[in-house]
Amino acid sequence: MLAIPWGLTLAQIEEAEEASELIGNITVLTVINAILSLFLAYGLMTAVQALANWLSERVPRRFRLIIKQSIPFWKGIILLVLIAHIGNLFLDISEQNLLALTGTIAVALGFAFKDYVSSIIAGAVALFEAPYRVGDRVTIADHYGEVVSYGLRGIQLHTFDDDLITIPHNKTWSEAIVNANSGSLEAQVVTDFYVDHTADPQIITDILYQAAYSSRFAQLKLPIIVVMAEKPWGSHFKLRAYPMDIRNEPAFRSDILRRAKAALAEMGVTYPKVPAVVSDDDD
Repeated sequence: MLAIPWGLTLAQIEEAEEASELIGNITVLTVINAILSLFLAYGLMTAVQALANWLSERVPRRFRLIIKQSIPFWKGIILLVLIAHIGNLFLDISEQNLLALTGTIAVALGFAFKDYVSSIIAGAVALFEAPYRVGDRVTIADHYGEVVSYGLRGIQLHTFDDDLITIPHNKTWSEAIVNANSGSLEAQVVTDFYVDHTADPQIITDILYQAAYSSRFAQLKLPIIVVMAEKPWGSHFKLRAYPMDIRNEPAFRSDILRRAKAALAEMGVTYPKVPAVVSDDDD
């Protein structure tokens, strides 16, 4: 029976009774149970992440991204079970007060954790729309790298400079997201070359094609294309090719550059000479 102090209005008494009905009996054992549940959930999510990373490196290459992309699903299941368990420990949730509890929590979270909730909602939307998944190579704002972790608040990108960048999910509301492979093991790699106008375009095209075709990283089942554009200072060639594994992108591009530059040097191909920019202060 709830003890009601004197001097309260009828509305205040009703609110106190509703709160008493909603909150269950909180004991030391209940608190300990909740704390242990938090540690257990954290350990399970860490174990899922580690196990998925370990397993993805030991299965056939075509299954690697599938295993990594399942990490957010299992983490979400663990989180939902944890929330339900802790709610059952501290709250006496019935059909009558469930709606009121949901509305109260929504309002409180909306004011106190507006940006955090926005990231959580964006992350849930991203699970269905899939603008990025674990294993994808994405560009968000000025950052490019592999999605190595999909968390509740955001994702982590591992860049070619070995940096780990955390990006909130709510960036999807305002930033363009460029996905290079979208769940595939292959992604197109574009390598730029610049030569003088006097160079023979056919020779340049053949050299660049052979540089990509002979690379040990090249995925020969996909097309190798050389495109050309004219600039005032020279000719701009783009070599578009695919490595067998998107992880080999830096090594693939470096291999192409080494092979192509050696062949271009043997052919005596000259590079464009861009005139120095003269400032207005120079006489």
